[in-house]
Amino acid sequence: MSTALATRRLVRGATALRGGRTWRPTPYQAFGFLFWLVMSLAFWRVPLCCDAGQHAAVVERLKASLLHPRHPMADLPGAGSPYYSPYAVAEGAFARLTGLGGWEVLRLAGPLNLLVLLTGIGRFTRVLTPRPWAPVLAVAAMTLLWGTERAWWSGYLGLMSMTGNLGYPSTFAIGLAFWAWALTGARARNAERVRFVGPSGLPGPVGYAGLGALYGLILLIHPITAVAAVLGAVAFVAGWQRGGGLAAAGRWALAGGTALLVAAVWPYFDVFALAADGSVDAMHRRLYRGPAGHFWLALLGLPALWLRARRARDTTPGAAWWSGARDPLVLMFGLECLVVAYGWLSGHYTYGRILGLTLVPLQFALAVELAAPRPWSVRRRMLGEIAAVAACVGFVTVQAGAVVPRSLDPVGFAQPPRWPSYAWAARHIGPGEVVITDGYYAVHAIAGYGPNLAAPAWPDPALDERERLRRLADVQDCLAPDSTRAERAAVVRRYHVRWLLLTRRHPVPAEAVVVAWSPRTGEVLARVG
Repeated sequence: MSTALATRRLVRGATALRGGRTWRPTPYQAFGFLFWLVMSLAFWRVPLCCDAGQHAAVVERLKASLLHPRHPMADLPGAGSPYYSPYAVAEGAFARLTGLGGWEVLRLAGPLNLLVLLTGIGRFTRVLTPRPWAPVLAVAAMTLLWGTERAWWSGYLGLMSMTGNLGYPSTFAIGLAFWAWALTGARARNAERVRFVGPSGLPGPVGYAGLGALYGLILLIHPITAVAAVLGAVAFVAGWQRGGGLAAAGRWALAGGTALLVAAVWPYFDVFALAADGSVDAMHRRLYRGPAGHFWLALLGLPALWLRARRARDTTPGAAWWSGARDPLVLMFGLECLVVAYGWLSGHYTYGRILGLTLVPLQFALAVELAAPRPWSVRRRMLGEIAAVAACVGFVTVQAGAVVPRSLDPVGFAQPPRWPSYAWAARHIGPGEVVITDGYYAVHAIAGYGPNLAAPAWPDPALDERERLRRLADVQDCLAPDSTRAERAAVVRRYHVRWLLLTRRHPVPAEAVVVAWSPRTGEVLARVG
């Protein structure tokens, strides 16, 4: 062996030992990747259901006309519909470029939304604490510590509900909210010492304007999530901002003004008009029914919040007892509880939609507390043991069916809903043709394939609620057992109906021609008009 070669090998070895450390994933990077993979597969294995038909219909309308989409579910103008958010427009543009349908786009959106959510959680937790296992425990608490009754709603992030709503705009908006909270908290606490990534890391007022644009984007994508996002921002600024005077107030005013400007210039709908719209309040009343069964396991975070409040008070000598509320998580929890209570007392039950995010301070405070290095005190050890038992209870009673397929299930865990597909009917219905149906699943799903409904299933500011209720009444009259042929024909002509999609409980009218039927549900597709 030559002397030069031996020298080169020696230098390489020395370099490897001294400065060439190999990359190793952090606990959260390893766990987050596995969680992303498992939940993406769990999301893909379950048929899309519930609100998915509405969101698929939005993509279909934007695919047909990106600049002037029709109403998501009816043969009506769509101007003013809040479903046409920047997120939906991006999905519509993607569908136009690829030729994919609304259902396929929703399927692909799920893993992307989950990636935004997980990265946002990682950044948010890192602002709260440098403890490496805190974000891992935060994801575990956020997905398992809910209750022992299934809570299935858009914006709820238990394992079970994730199998249905990962593809929804609300999940993407919540992921952005975690990013916004992280950037806000870092700036409020110590802007000089925190290294930013993204628009908020730009120097001077540009960074605050970028942060405001992020909040404006959240407001346009999912307004009710924006309510929680703003409350979180207020909590971090009020809790951590120290000094700065008028200059600091001006920077935050710039962020707020930019958020409002971004929301105001969006051409598809007026987001501020939604504050006076109560058409969806009635359907959200059930959010306030049985909250204990849905959320009681998350209350294990209350001791952790109390500890945070006490530490915040102890760091300020001579401070009053209420100074503990200066902790951002404590303040965030209090503000969100006030908004939830306002929704109940005022009858604006839509504000109950932030109930899922109201659990975030509890779950993340608990995760930060249990990520503390050992040795643990007796109280922390007891809290950890109780939390572990609670997570197991939540998993077994509600969440396990999300990730354990029925074929591998030795116990019989409750599974996610499995709604039928209506691709068999959509093959015969032309895009935009009007359908009347008496099926619960069909009325929520068929518009996602491109057809229209005579009476939309959901309220929408683009359609006056009185008109929607009148259409529903006409459809019910048309489907009534004692309706006459003339009465049915009048409804068919009024709404340009071409198809009836009927369950096995409803007889096919004599004037209809059966075209197809589903062997799974027994539903019949018949042509009329």
